[in-house]
Amino acid sequence: MPSQSWNSCGGAPVTIRLLLADDQHLIRAGLAALLNLEADLDVVHQLPDGREIVEHIRQHQVDVAVLDIEMPEVDGITATADITAAFGDEVAVLIVTTFGRAGYLQRAMTAGARGFMVKDAPAEQLAEAVRTVHAGGRAVDPALAAEALSAGTNPLTDRERDVLKAALTGSSVKHIAAQVHLSQGTVRNHLSSAIGKTQTANRTEAARVAQQNGWL
Repeated sequence: MPSQSWNSCGGAPVTIRLLLADDQHLIRAGLAALLNLEADLDVVHQLPDGREIVEHIRQHQVDVAVLDIEMPEVDGITATADITAAFGDEVAVLIVTTFGRAGYLQRAMTAGARGFMVKDAPAEQLAEAVRTVHAGGRAVDPALAAEALSAGTNPLTDRERDVLKAALTGSSVKHIAAQVHLSQGTVRNHLSSAIGKTQTANRTEAARVAQQNGWL
């Protein structure tokens, strides 16, 4: 039987209002169906990405935002930072993603997320994570937390991250420079620094390693 949240005054059950943001419709619908099976959880709104998420949260009086990371337009980490800036502790963010990368966990928690789970977690564990972050606690996949501790912090600067993101498609330095609005010489300097930090041989390998670690 699903557990329920209770308020501290009269013992009445509390319904936790959820917003889901995920660009994959089937996954989003599946998560909504699973969470709505819990008596104390109610998915009140769904989005394909993080655009205008603050307005949607305010409009639907959301308690917990459950976000994917890799979404078009506005990704989950950027959306988390927007929610934290707008609502502080009033709205909790739980990241639920396919990509259990230590770098993603570090960036999400820095942005203000209270929880980080992978999508293959059992439904009961996900529901408990929602209740935990709503209550002010933290819910982080323990294996990923241990990996994040051993991996250390993201060594890349914001500019290095920008040029590596642009390098993921194999773009030339000239194209990267135009994309990130920097001179070609500055782009080369950032790429050289990023290659050294990732201990790789070229910008393509550096971008791949940074992506695999969740640093981009």
